[in-house]
Amino acid sequence: MTFDTSTLFAAFFYAFAGLLVLSALRVVTARNPVHAALFLVLAFFCASGLWMLLKAEFLSLALILVYVGAVMVLFLFVVMMLDLDIEHLRRDFKKYLPVALLMGAVIVLELSIVLIRSFIGTSTPVQPMLEEMTASNTKALGMLIFVDYVYAFEVAGVILLVAIIAAVALTLRNRKDSKSQNIHEQVNVNSADRMRIVKMGSDMAAKQDSRGEKK
Repeated sequence: MTFDTSTLFAAFFYAFAGLLVLSALRVVTARNPVHAALFLVLAFFCASGLWMLLKAEFLSLALILVYVGAVMVLFLFVVMMLDLDIEHLRRDFKKYLPVALLMGAVIVLELSIVLIRSFIGTSTPVQPMLEEMTASNTKALGMLIFVDYVYAFEVAGVILLVAIIAAVALTLRNRKDSKSQNIHEQVNVNSADRMRIVKMGSDMAAKQDSRGEKK
């Protein structure tokens, strides 16, 4: 009995794709944040399997090693250690629901425009890549990121840096347990404000006085 490779490929593809969609839906519908994080790990594994089927081995392994092996594990530990007020989040859910629906509609509209303009109704054939690049998808990815789309890559890096700084600033804002430096006070400090000389008797004299009192 022989198996058709195209049929086997289609079976694995639809299995990974279906499991990816289900796990992604559970990420946003799960009531427990720990369960949502675990479903997100499953979604990453399914996406990695799809990339492996599409012969993008570097992206597949990078997704598992970076996101599942580092980022998601760290995120999962943070979620498990934090004392999240689930009732407060559920109580304010309806308050932010209109804004969430609006943002979701904008994202769906943007994705629809990209798909329609890129894949639907286009007759331009896909340009093949150079032969020296097709031998290694890692080299092809590097050429696309650092040569063809280097400016977009740098802009994305700057945006992520601004997001990290903003997250740290918002987290430490108006917290009583957070400590910060006042550079102006540190520069203008005097020695008299930091050190005080106190005259005290020697230890031996204190011991002799105590012995004399006992006698």
